[in-house]
Amino acid sequence: MNGNLGGAMLVVADSPNARRTLWNTCNAYETAVVRRFGRAVLFEGTEFGAFLALRLQVKHGDSVTVVRTVPVDSQREAFRRAREAAVAFERREHKSTPYPKFASGTDHPMPEEMRSCELPTPADNAEAAETS
Repeated sequence: MNGNLGGAMLVVADSPNARRTLWNTCNAYETAVVRRFGRAVLFEGTEFGAFLALRLQVKHGDSVTVVRTVPVDSQREAFRRAREAAVAFERREHKSTPYPKFASGTDHPMPEEMRSCELPTPADNAEAAETS
């Protein structure tokens, strides 16, 4: 399996027929596979990886979802609160304390607050860079 995650194509197959085709495609083109997760696969971020992913989507329609992945730069401001909360939580004194109890009464966001806070997409970031 290939190890390159940059711009990989995430393919999720929802129907039995789509999963079977995905499985067969992965076996036939192992060098294009970055990682397999059962009904989901990461194909390398190359034109051939895109071809394999899009071929599955053309063949199986809505039963196949294709998403292009981007690496997460956890040092970006958009991830600051989540990163700080994750670091503090992993350094907590009692490892059995669940996050909601840990965050209660602190400046760390509660899970409900984080669930309602959408992160910017890579497209949002590109638009912001163009306008600045």
